[in-house]
Amino acid sequence: MSELPLKNSAMRVIDPQVLLGAYTEGVFPMAEEGEIYWFSPTLRGIIPLDNRFHISKGLRRTLKKRPFEVRWDTAFRQVMEGCSSREETWIDPVIMESYCQLHEMGFAHSVECWDEEGLQGGLYGIRLQGAFFGESMFSRKTDASKVALVKLVEWLREEGVILLDTQWMTDHLRTFGGYEVSKEDYQKMLDKALAVGDRSV
Repeated sequence: MSELPLKNSAMRVIDPQVLLGAYTEGVFPMAEEGEIYWFSPTLRGIIPLDNRFHISKGLRRTLKKRPFEVRWDTAFRQVMEGCSSREETWIDPVIMESYCQLHEMGFAHSVECWDEEGLQGGLYGIRLQGAFFGESMFSRKTDASKVALVKLVEWLREEGVILLDTQWMTDHLRTFGGYEVSKEDYQKMLDKALAVGDRSV
């Protein structure tokens, strides 16, 4: 697929095999004004899973205080709803239902930060073999999404995952050691990650 966005119209849900197959080719969907577009960025954002992953002193202090109970896959739709609750969002009903379907199939996962007042932040993404494709994160309280990301990295390391893809790089993600690679280098990293383990699409 092209690095330029390709459009699909009149979808209710993206076929899961089409969606998972796109990820294996370095392509992902986003919605805009009722249309689904497919992207393959020229530069790809990566979060390192080795010792280059950076946790600030302030966040380390937060982690020691344990302000949140971290849960996995208990409120996937709520996490997506939290991620979509902003003025501009690429998460429309088609994206919502498509990823909830992948969650039910065991491919999409959420990391959630809870306290006595409820869900305060989290993130979600797709796991395929040795790759995790981060989709979005949100916070209702300070550092909630950051705590979720740290816990995600810990889990991915334990699972033997070798690639954490963030699609595009942001200044926020750079504070964790995030960096960009070319489309060609990303595909090499992705191919290597998809060869890890025995889980197939």
